[in-house]
Amino acid sequence: MSVLWFVFRGNDLLLRKVDEGYDVPFSENPPCSLLPLEDVHTIHAIGENECKVFSVPSDYVPDGEMRFVSLRESYHYLPEEHYRAAGTAYQLLYWEDTSKYCSACGALMERLPANGKYCPECKREFWPRISPAIIVLVKRKEPNEPEKILLVRAHNFRGDFHGLVAGFLEVGESLEECVIREVYEETSLKIKNIKYFGSQTWPYPSGIMIGFVADYDGGEIVVQESELKSASWYTIDNLPKIPEKLSIARKLIDYWIDSFDVK
Repeated sequence: MSVLWFVFRGNDLLLRKVDEGYDVPFSENPPCSLLPLEDVHTIHAIGENECKVFSVPSDYVPDGEMRFVSLRESYHYLPEEHYRAAGTAYQLLYWEDTSKYCSACGALMERLPANGKYCPECKREFWPRISPAIIVLVKRKEPNEPEKILLVRAHNFRGDFHGLVAGFLEVGESLEECVIREVYEETSLKIKNIKYFGSQTWPYPSGIMIGFVADYDGGEIVVQESELKSASWYTIDNLPKIPEKLSIARKLIDYWIDSFDVK
């Protein structure tokens, strides 16, 4: 049976040349030398094809038919189902790499089914950690003015695009409370009518983005300089460069843009 092989060198994914570009290697045997068999993992199947995962040393050089690209860049090469599987594969390798030893007593961990880990010394069980974060599209509609959305430039953005307010959930906080806090902390704006939009796994390295839409409820923009370079209101006619389509930020913005087609 042929296998889809998700092979990582650090943060980079191995792709093989195919007729119309690149894809993950697909073959009965692994595309390069394996580490010990216990370091090969299996994730959910795609159709009737098994998906196996392993990593190679940082000095591994692929042959001429293959190349490494970053996980983010692989979005532009892979079918969506393969890109999503690559994200799952990377999160699994990240969990394996960061859970070798028990965080309570330091003993070497043992594997459990479904990617769990067990400490034979203190008997604790551990499972992959997912970091939840919110992201929110804030709309503003004033009388006799076109509707606007809030776009920001964060210090940690990769590229020159403008995106949406986002941030990690804090201990003891609901998702809605997190949305209100993050918008206020980063821009000093108040919001209302918070509605759930959707979610997206975010394997950079191991998170989930939970998207919301909200309405402006007052205040003037005061940028939190430790987090943002800028923040401003934009109409559909003067949008700056926005995130790529791989992100839920872009899905939220496209949702807002598409809403004008039905008015």
